[in-house]
Amino acid sequence: MAEEAILGYLEKNEQISDSGNFAAERGFDHNDVVNVIKSLHGFRYIDAQDIKRETWVLTGEGKKYAAEGSPEVQLFLAVPAEGSISKDELQKKLDPAVFKIGCSQAGKNKWVEMGKQVSRKVQNVEDKVKDLLLQVQNGHALSKEEISSLKARKLIVPQTWKGYSVRKGPNYAPKRKKAATDLTRENLQKGDWKELEFKEYNFNAKGQPAEGGHLHPLLKVRKQLKDIFLQMGFEEMPTNNFVESSFWNFDALFQPQQHPARDSHDTFFLEEPSTTRELPEDYVERVKRVHESGGYGSRGYGYEWKREEANKNLLRTHTTAVSSRMLKALAEKPFAPKKYFSIDRVFRNEAVDRTHLAEFHQIEGLVCDRGLTLGDLIGVLHDFFSRLGMSKLRFKPAYNPYTEPSMEIFSYHEGFGKWVEVGNSGMFRPEMLLPMGLPEDVHVIAWGLSLER
Repeated sequence: MAEEAILGYLEKNEQISDSGNFAAERGFDHNDVVNVIKSLHGFRYIDAQDIKRETWVLTGEGKKYAAEGSPEVQLFLAVPAEGSISKDELQKKLDPAVFKIGCSQAGKNKWVEMGKQVSRKVQNVEDKVKDLLLQVQNGHALSKEEISSLKARKLIVPQTWKGYSVRKGPNYAPKRKKAATDLTRENLQKGDWKELEFKEYNFNAKGQPAEGGHLHPLLKVRKQLKDIFLQMGFEEMPTNNFVESSFWNFDALFQPQQHPARDSHDTFFLEEPSTTRELPEDYVERVKRVHESGGYGSRGYGYEWKREEANKNLLRTHTTAVSSRMLKALAEKPFAPKKYFSIDRVFRNEAVDRTHLAEFHQIEGLVCDRGLTLGDLIGVLHDFFSRLGMSKLRFKPAYNPYTEPSMEIFSYHEGFGKWVEVGNSGMFRPEMLLPMGLPEDVHVIAWGLSLER
C-alpha cells in the first residue's frame, strides 16, 4: 500500500518533501513508509535525501501529568474552596511525589497558604503545565522559555526525528517490476528471457559460509581425557613412533620371549626394516640377566634369552613401550617424581569384530614416586574415573607380565544395569624397574584403557 502510494504520488508530482507529513496525511505508519523508501532507493526507483529534526517528547512523568494534571493543580483542587485542611490530611489524598512537587509549585505560584493548615489564596487557577505538555504531545511548537521550564522539571526530553524527502530515480516506474534472480530452463524454452529484467549481481556480497567439518566423536572424547590428565597434573609422553623394537615393547617390560602375545598371530612384525639398529647395551645385558636367572628378589624365567628376538621391529602393541623408554630416561637423572600419560594408536593382529579392531587408541597413565602402594593406585583411579562420570568402581585381581599386583577395573553401568570392565591396572614389577637403574624405594603405579571402548 505505502509503495503504491509513493510511486503513484511521484507520477503526478515532482517530489515528496517530507515523509513524515506524507505518512500522517495518508494514515500510514511512518516506519513502514521509511522501509519502503529504503527499498525503492536501493533499486534506484527513487532518490531519497535524509531529513533530521530535533523534536521534544514527553517523559513518563510528563505523560502522567498530561493525563492527570500538574502536581500543583492536583494539590490546589484537593484543598477545599472554603476553609482549610490540615497538611497531614492533604498528604493522605495525594501521591507522595505529587504532594511534594505540588506544595513547592503551588506555594511558588501563591495559589495556597502553606502551614499546619492549608487554604486557598485564589479561587481559580489555570493548568498551564498540562496545556504545554498536550501541545508537545500533539507536535506543536513552543517558545524557548516554555521549553526551558518543562525541560527543567524533566517533563520533556529531546528526540531526533529522521525522515526523507523523495524524488524520482533513474529507474523510476509507476509500479515496481520484480527483477528475476535466476535464468531458468523455462525462460530459455519460452524465449521470455529477452524481456526479463534481471537483478544486478552483487560481486561484493558474501556467499554461504563453507562447511568447515566437525570434530569426530572420538577426537572429542580424546580431548576430554587429555584435559582430565592435565588437570590432574600429568605430563604427556611423546608417542610419535608407531614402529618399536621388541626389546622396548616386550623385553624391557619383563615379558618373556615365549609369551603368546609375541607370536606373529597377535603382533604385526615389520619386513623392512626387520630389526632395530641400536639398543643401550649395558641395559640390554641387565634385562637379559633378569629374564634368564632373575635378580632383585626374582628367580627370572629360566630360559635362554635371544638377542635376535629382542631386535625384531614391530608395530607397537601398547603405549607401555613408550612408558618403558620414559622411565629408563628418568632413571638416568637424579630422581624426581613424575606423572605421565599418553593417548595414541596401538596395533594388534586380531580378527576384526564388533568389539575388536586391528588398531585402536590406548589411554595410559602412570605415577612414579617413592613409597607408592596399591592404595595410592586405587585412590588415583577413583579420582580419574570420577571425572569421567564413573563414580562406582570395583577391582578384580588379574595377571600381567610386568605388573604385580594387577587389577582389572570395573564400573557400574546404569543403562545396562551391570558391572562393565573399563580398564586394567597394576604396579610395575621390580624386575622391570630396577634394571633401569631406578632407586629401590621408587614404585610406579599405572593403568590403561581403550579410547574406543
